[in-house]
Amino acid sequence: MEPPEWAKSTKEMDIEDITIGLSVSTLNNPFFVSLKDGIIAAAEEKGMKTIVVDAQDDSATQVSGVEDLIQQGVDILLINPTDSAAISTAVEYANSVGIPVITLDRSSDSGDVVTLVASDNEAGGQMAAEYITELLGENAIVAELEGTPGASATRERGAGFHSIAVEKLQIVSKQTGDFDRTKGLNVMENMIQGNGNIQAVFAHNDEMALGALEAINSAGKDLIVIGFDGIDDALASIRNGHLTATVAQQPVLMGEMAVQAAIDYIQGKEVEKVIAAPLKLVTKDTVDQE
Repeated sequence: MEPPEWAKSTKEMDIEDITIGLSVSTLNNPFFVSLKDGIIAAAEEKGMKTIVVDAQDDSATQVSGVEDLIQQGVDILLINPTDSAAISTAVEYANSVGIPVITLDRSSDSGDVVTLVASDNEAGGQMAAEYITELLGENAIVAELEGTPGASATRERGAGFHSIAVEKLQIVSKQTGDFDRTKGLNVMENMIQGNGNIQAVFAHNDEMALGALEAINSAGKDLIVIGFDGIDDALASIRNGHLTATVAQQPVLMGEMAVQAAIDYIQGKEVEKVIAAPLKLVTKDTVDQE
């Protein structure tokens, strides 16, 4: 794709003149809706405009959407990749026309990005494994619902979980649920049929965890289930005594941090290559603090 005629290698303008192009992996997930809302609110507060495109969990749609944002003349791109490898094409195209890129929650495998704003996903996976061990003791039998293959969050949450679990727990099944509630339900049904002695489940996000809970309840079982993200539905489930815990991200704060990073970059300030948003384990004992 040829660069648009207006493309320049550098742009100097007032913050109020900046237009942010935001590409979100899916607005069907409450976590990413909160991330989007945090970005829009922070941008509006600074007088900046935001144009949002929804990739609908499809890599080709996302690349096309980013190209469209570039054609519309956005000044900086904030991208929450559906797939860390597939998004590289769009990042490299933005690089070629001089539009800076910030990635959110998931990284890009190649291309030049200003920064990645994300929670420490490996630390979050470790939190989940340690909490299961604390509740059930060593050698507990666990299943793992993995996120979308190829997403950096999937790799990192899994790596963190396994760094503890391979020594302290017995992982008898792991399958992808693509970060989706319905798929989480279906996969959990299959896991229960194949491994009736599962004691705990770690899901790479809350949507899959809540789907897994439906399957567990339908099977008449009572298992420990830990999710990841801290979405409202998960917090409500914890309050009601269903979901055991979630490794809570703070998506609105992540959005605010991304906008600030964009402003800092535009103003010529140094920006760290990775900006870590804080995580916290939320349980029945701590959920009312949220």
